[in-house]
Amino acid sequence: MKRFDLELLLVFDEIFKTGNVTRAAHNLGLPQSSVSLALAKLREHFNDQLFSRTAKGMVPTPRAQNAIEDVRRAIAALQHALADQPVFDPAASTRRFRICMTDISEIVLLPRILNHLRSVAPGIHLEISRISPDSPGELADGLVDLAVGFMPHLEAGFYQQKLFDQHFVCLAAKTHPRVGDTLTVEALRQEGHVRVRTSGTGHAIVDKVLAREEIERSVVLNLPSFLGVASIVAQTELLAIVPERYARLMAASEAVRFLEIPVELPSYQVKQHWHERYHADVSNRWLRQMVAALFAG
Repeated sequence: MKRFDLELLLVFDEIFKTGNVTRAAHNLGLPQSSVSLALAKLREHFNDQLFSRTAKGMVPTPRAQNAIEDVRRAIAALQHALADQPVFDPAASTRRFRICMTDISEIVLLPRILNHLRSVAPGIHLEISRISPDSPGELADGLVDLAVGFMPHLEAGFYQQKLFDQHFVCLAAKTHPRVGDTLTVEALRQEGHVRVRTSGTGHAIVDKVLAREEIERSVVLNLPSFLGVASIVAQTELLAIVPERYARLMAASEAVRFLEIPVELPSYQVKQHWHERYHADVSNRWLRQMVAALFAG
């Protein structure tokens, strides 16, 4: 039986995840020539092409698809057996981390993360995707390193750490002609609203609680994300129920203000989540510790 080493397994897994030899080499911190050589050895060992070049990238063959779970189990076993893992040096690393976030986290948290990385780890790159119902599977498969936001559907098989508590407030234009310093239930019912429908997060809880309190909003505009909400509210007479940290940030840059809601909406916790497969990984652990240091507490 031919000898296998950990690097070959890692190359197999990374090409499977990225569908691209160049990106796999970048993510592994290896020269592209080394990854190409490793792929040639893998093809010889398996007596199969493993990955076929297409317009969509390197697509795994059926042989590769059948082998990937065994390969990943072998990687996990070898990493566990190697007690003396190398220390991750963020200052020297060119690692690309993949983080999925809610759009709120993208607006409120991401700039601070980027500014911190610029000072302590300038060679590290981030790839951001939106949290969705597919996020648990992407975390488990290693397609995403970390998920940050309000994700109540992540349960078994995932570690989580609370970053901070959050609650909802109502955003209104500073010059709104009918809404004063206090928001009433009648205003909540009568004024037009912007509503954001997000997938894979827990913000639908707002609609459920308002329905239970028999408060029906007049929803004039439905949006797929929070990215344009503050600008729209600033230039119209519409209201928007949004997380408090987002409202506070927008009030500093847009012509909006935020008011407490006259109905008790539940607060929630913004957390970071990661799969148990990567709990002991030194680079993943550094990433989690960095995010916690910036936002937890």
